[in-house]
Amino acid sequence: MECTINWVPASGMAFVAETGSGHLLTMDGAPEGGGRNLAPRPMETLLAGAGACTAYDVVLILKRGRHEVSGCQLKVSSERATTDPKVFTKIHLHFIVTGRKLPAAAVERAIALSHEKYCSATIMLGRTAEVTTGYEIVEA
Repeated sequence: MECTINWVPASGMAFVAETGSGHLLTMDGAPEGGGRNLAPRPMETLLAGAGACTAYDVVLILKRGRHEVSGCQLKVSSERATTDPKVFTKIHLHFIVTGRKLPAAAVERAIALSHEKYCSATIMLGRTAEVTTGYEIVEA
């Protein structure tokens, strides 16, 4: 996996990343750091990527288990260290899974498998942060 990141000097502190799969992702800094608040911060992007990684796992595991999942929303909250490096110290992942007759045990298992085995992003972040999970099931 690789990507190329280019600073866009005319924008202040914005950067454009081109991923190895050919997609573009723009990030910007806060105004107090010279940015113009035109795009997500790099750390927000990191958190969003980790969230999408684990949500992907949960949906895929439920689908492979032949469960009728029709929606998955993940609300991620975090805390960071107050001093540099300002790593994530706490991350909470709250899954809202929608489907027909989804067994709680299946949702719990999918989250646990992602958290403990499959999601390289959240497992990696778990090296510096306490990662916790929660969920609710919404009947479709």
